[in-house]
Amino acid sequence: MQQSSTSRSRAYLTALSQEIQKKLQRAEASPSQRRNLLQELFADIALEIDDRAKDIILSRGEDAITAAGQGPGSQLCFYDVLSFHFVEVPEDGQPILDLIEKLWSQSFASHIFALLFHKWLFAVNVEDSEKLLRYSSAFVQGSTNVFWIDVQTNTRRFESLFRYLLEDVALNQSRLTKLPLQAQRDLFLLLSRFILFYNAAGKLGSFLNQFPTFPNSFLVGGPADIFVNELTDQLQKLKVEPVLLHYLSQIKVLQGLELRMTTSTRLKTCLYSFTSPGGPMYPTRAVRHAAWDALNALFPVNWEVPSACHQSVLPATLSVVLAIVLLAFLDCVHKNVVLFLYRILSFKLGEVEKTQDFLGRIYSEFERHVN
Repeated sequence: MQQSSTSRSRAYLTALSQEIQKKLQRAEASPSQRRNLLQELFADIALEIDDRAKDIILSRGEDAITAAGQGPGSQLCFYDVLSFHFVEVPEDGQPILDLIEKLWSQSFASHIFALLFHKWLFAVNVEDSEKLLRYSSAFVQGSTNVFWIDVQTNTRRFESLFRYLLEDVALNQSRLTKLPLQAQRDLFLLLSRFILFYNAAGKLGSFLNQFPTFPNSFLVGGPADIFVNELTDQLQKLKVEPVLLHYLSQIKVLQGLELRMTTSTRLKTCLYSFTSPGGPMYPTRAVRHAAWDALNALFPVNWEVPSACHQSVLPATLSVVLAIVLLAFLDCVHKNVVLFLYRILSFKLGEVEKTQDFLGRIYSEFERHVN
């Protein structure tokens, strides 16, 4: 009975693979309809599996498939079961992969590749280094695109893909090293931007410990600095208010990280930009409050004046005020004396009466200014 159920499930997925192949062939043959056909195919494989299809597919009872549907709010989608199927039955996936390679430059091609072949890429050995580089690049780009779709729609449809990349690739050295070094770096930068969105902050410590080496680390700092810089960039790009609020509520996990001054200042400046109404961020009241909460958590400020300083505050303040008044007085005296000397030297000889009268008026004016 179990063997019969397994055969039925495999036959269903093989038939589904053939339908995907047909749609890709149509896209290749019709340049004018190519984008629409690829977009439709992407939407099809991202659909949640309905109950009827789920009964057929999951009759095999494989834990690896059902694990994709674990977690709060998670969904089991067609790409989850197909990505597993192409590892088990690679001959069903090879014609699809060949067609996708011919459509690399088209919109949604990298999306489809990342969803269907993210498990296959780490289960096989790709001997051709150039082909591996193309696969890795398309895989990272496609994953980036689908994660942004989740962000823009405030959904978690592709959470299973994210968790596979984080838990089964980034934290698994044997799988991670299947990627070229630059692709490893790109993957960690990608995960840094979305780790808070997919509620995986609990893995942050292990994630930072697995960070690959970066050639510019002597300039930007270590793993924590690189992670926070990527997160800061991500915050500045977010336009969906519920998503931004979610990030700000999760960002307190950064407490205790040792960061360079430049990294810390950059994050602080970013958070401050969300605390004031108006441009360039135009944050809502809820965002402003959340930003202040994040700032207070990450960069606490002690406004209490120590008791030992109470007695010294008033004398210091009076000294400053008196110094300002004295400078103003000396400036006034200086200006009047200069005026006085200038006027005296400008008199003509022999005009004694006019001089005495003028000196009297100057003296009166001087006294008025001083008093």
